Amino acid sequence: YVAGKAELIDWLKVRSRPFLFSTAVSPADAAASTKAVELLMESTDLNEKLWENSNYLKDGLRKLGFDIGDSETPITPCIIGDENATQQFSKRLNEEGVYAKSIVFPTVPRGTGRVRNMPTAAHTKEMLDEALAVYEKIGKELGVI
Repeated sequence: YVAGKAELIDWLKVRSRPFLFSTAVSPADAAASTKAVELLMESTDLNEKLWENSNYLKDGLRKLGFDIGDSETPITPCIIGDENATQQFSKRLNEEGVYAKSIVFPTVPRGTGRVRNMPTAAHTKEMLDEALAVYEKIGKELGVI
């Protein structure tokens, strides 16, 4: 139990490790994870495709002029900076059919707001190209690139 001002509670929700990692895994998630491990034990094809798609997206965003930081995982941030601009950017992406959630202070340091991209092995190059075209459109529309 925690009592305090709304600002304290909001801060704890996004920064408190016990809160962030306390959600139990559902039986369906556990079964899906087990099956995923089985598939990965049989072949590296999905892992290779994931990294291929991740590198393709990272290269495309970089070529468009976006700051994608130094991610060493398939998770690709697109760093916008200003919190309001980041949330507007995410909203416009969603309106154009690209789902990329905004992550802003206090989850990340103030002024480093970003949208979080997670390509999968199921994405096609055509899908990624469509997403990149939307990024370019919104980036120019909002003056980010």
